Amino acid sequence: MEISVEMIKELREQCGAGVMECRNVLLEVGGDMEKALQVLKEKGLLKAEKKAERVTKQGLVEAYIHTGGRIGALVEVNCETDFVARTDEFKELAHDLAMQVAALAPRFISEEEVPKDAEVEPQTACLLLQPYIKDPAKTVQDVITETIAKVGENIKVSRFARFELGN
Repeated sequence: MEISVEMIKELREQCGAGVMECRNVLLEVGGDMEKALQVLKEKGLLKAEKKAERVTKQGLVEAYIHTGGRIGALVEVNCETDFVARTDEFKELAHDLAMQVAALAPRFISEEEVPKDAEVEPQTACLLLQPYIKDPAKTVQDVITETIAKVGENIKVSRFARFELGN
């Protein structure tokens, strides 16, 4: 089957994978765009799992102040190298995570941090389990995993703080 440049370009725009990776996956699935996206997503998850144990000592502290200045958030997002910390994808992720913290007020990063005796709903109390504010069909962890696949490094949220005037 002939895979056109337009097909490769469209797939790249949707998933952020490399040109050759997009071409090879399109060939593998016979040009089916939906199947190609699914295959690339699965490959991204595998890449993220392989990188999960890597040390994350670089990164950014990102601030978000909501319009009106009544709510703000700080979030520390770490990656493996300062090179990735300076990429637009990583900066955008850090900013979106700060907005997420400001908007949905999580109390914990992950379910592992929740005290055993705490009576909280993990999907609202844990940042990584919350529906992503820009695409509620995904969780915050899904978005981080997609970014890991794009930048090729492990990414972790180390800590965050949320401030609300009067609280």
